[in-house]
Amino acid sequence: MRIAFIAHDGKKAELVSFVLQNKNIIGDANIFATGTTGKHLEDAGFHVIKLLSGPIGGDAQIASMVAQDELDLIIFFRDPLEKHPHEPDVQMLLRLCDVHNIPLATNPASAQLILEGL
Repeated sequence: MRIAFIAHDGKKAELVSFVLQNKNIIGDANIFATGTTGKHLEDAGFHVIKLLSGPIGGDAQIASMVAQDELDLIIFFRDPLEKHPHEPDVQMLLRLCDVHNIPLATNPASAQLILEGL
């Protein structure tokens, strides 16, 4: 399984906690992440293939991977209460997940349901 993890700044700790709680489900998945999120996951002991930071193209890189059928699942803990200058890239990623039928979780509840369903 190939999973991409993304988290806005206010959600990074929550994402790391979520991944640690689901380590047994995630198991041997290939983990991709935007730059800073990937660093946090590495610090928690995971092997991560890090891409660019979201605001400088990481979200677009993950969207490209979706379009090329290189990912099976996206877990993106978004902060809906903050403005994000790279919102067009975020919207592109969400749209491509719909176009290519890639599961996308944007909060811990949906992420848990998707992981348990796998």
